[in-house]
Amino acid sequence: MPTFQRFDLEGTLQQRVISDREMARRWASFHADMREMGGNRLQRILGRMLGEDTLRYKVARFLFRPLLRTLRRLRSLPQKIETDFVSHVENEAPSASIVFPANYSPRFAMHYVDEVASVPLLDDVTVVVVNEATSAPSAIIDALNETITAISSTWLLIIDASRTGSDRVKTLSALLKGAVVGDDVVFADEVGPNEFAPLFKSASVGSHTLLSYNVVGRPALLRVATLRRIGGFSPDAGWAFEHDAYLRLSEIGATFRHVSLVLPAGRPSMAFDTAHIDEDTGRVVLAALTRRGWAGSVRPGSLPGVVRWILEVPTPAPRVDIIIPTRDRVDLVRQCIEALEQKTTYPNYDIIILDNDSVQPETLAYFAGSRYRVVPCPGPFNYAAIVNRGVSHSNADFVVTLNNDTVLVTPDWLERMISLASLPAVGFVGACLLDRDGRREHESIVIAPYPQHLRTDSNYPHVDQFTTAVRDVAAVTGAVQMVRREFWESLGGMDEQLKVTMNDVDICLRGQLEGRSVIYDPDIQFFHHVSSSRGDLDPLDDRNRFIRRWDIFGSFRDPYFPEAVMLLGETMYYLPRRKSAPVR
Repeated sequence: MPTFQRFDLEGTLQQRVISDREMARRWASFHADMREMGGNRLQRILGRMLGEDTLRYKVARFLFRPLLRTLRRLRSLPQKIETDFVSHVENEAPSASIVFPANYSPRFAMHYVDEVASVPLLDDVTVVVVNEATSAPSAIIDALNETITAISSTWLLIIDASRTGSDRVKTLSALLKGAVVGDDVVFADEVGPNEFAPLFKSASVGSHTLLSYNVVGRPALLRVATLRRIGGFSPDAGWAFEHDAYLRLSEIGATFRHVSLVLPAGRPSMAFDTAHIDEDTGRVVLAALTRRGWAGSVRPGSLPGVVRWILEVPTPAPRVDIIIPTRDRVDLVRQCIEALEQKTTYPNYDIIILDNDSVQPETLAYFAGSRYRVVPCPGPFNYAAIVNRGVSHSNADFVVTLNNDTVLVTPDWLERMISLASLPAVGFVGACLLDRDGRREHESIVIAPYPQHLRTDSNYPHVDQFTTAVRDVAAVTGAVQMVRREFWESLGGMDEQLKVTMNDVDICLRGQLEGRSVIYDPDIQFFHHVSSSRGDLDPLDDRNRFIRRWDIFGSFRDPYFPEAVMLLGETMYYLPRRKSAPVR
């Protein structure tokens, strides 16, 4: 179930009404946070002088935007962290280039854990110490299953033999404090193989993310009764026995609870070694696909412990309509369509061009000679209305909204998207967009606290399991977005009151309220010449309507982005430290 709700429906209980004054305060606070946390001294001074969303602020932004873009691009090039998440050497002095988020401190994180360590330990937890360095996985699994059968404790905690008694006490205390009646698994963030870039986890365990990698990991309290219900740990799972258990627990609807603390009793470093974990991970994920009746294959991913699960396309092959809005810019439209024709390997698709009052003779001639349908969409630019009109002219099984300034990279993109969008619990599927220079400019949309594109080549300069996985997300951009047509229609399409911006994020969130997931696949790629066709349109009315609907900057929490991380401008920050030590 979604962890968020709408606040603009008639009859909704406990309506959260955001006044204009409160809206202005939220914007001012957000911009001030970005300025204070991410800006230099000059930016902070100018920000205070100009104010937030004032006329002088907008004029200054318009005049200096080209220069700021150039500087930002130049500054972003050396910021990419080249070391992956397993590259840190034990006892090596910390380097600023591998600290993530920007203000993270292992010492601070452990101090924060100390504050909960005084919670008295309960007697209904059985702690099992395992040693992955000296034991065979079969021996560990047998011992765990014998323990599950014999004990009367409520909880089981698996801890590596390398962890100290102090680590155990801190971890167990924090997990017990975070547990709620009815929880089946209580898990936390962990140090991982690089103590300066921990493994941060989200509040919700996405069922599709869990297929890609062990997003729960350790430390974790597991309810003994629920483990018995699934038959304990599988003897065939090898070193992925916990991952396999989490998959089976997810399949029976178990409740997972995340404690947003970096706790010390996580997995040992060898658990992130390719030779140690990849083969077993692939086997348990393939078994999970089989249990669900999904025909597909599994292969190793780009990082240890991450796998690529690829499903087969349903037969007969569903029909797909690719909907491309445009106003003139025949150069972009031609380039977009030619790439689709030359590279797309999926046969059963068509294209619908949505013409928003094109007037140039070359464009009109191209439309007249095109073998594809051209649907007139006259009137002032309203992206949501244009796309809705396009979908209304489709009778295909699936539709893809596609910007005219995109260029296809991945030939089997439709096979990949359809295989995911065909799953009964999936609403929308999105892709990875690259800018002109090949850098990633869209890897899903995160709302932490405001919707922004995740970009590992810029604002998330850290390659980890999270960013490289096929995963559940809050939203994906409408620039490349697939959805089952009937589901789109059941939602009423995009909200046409959100004329220019946030309409794609909004429909993804509304889809999740209907029980449908949103999936991002990093292996589906397009070049995106962002804002080439209609410029930088971003009306404040659209943004404010979206904020009021979803209580952004208030109660909304992105269910699939790490809870302890916030994105301000181009920088990720450690949220507990930000709250505990404000800079203002």
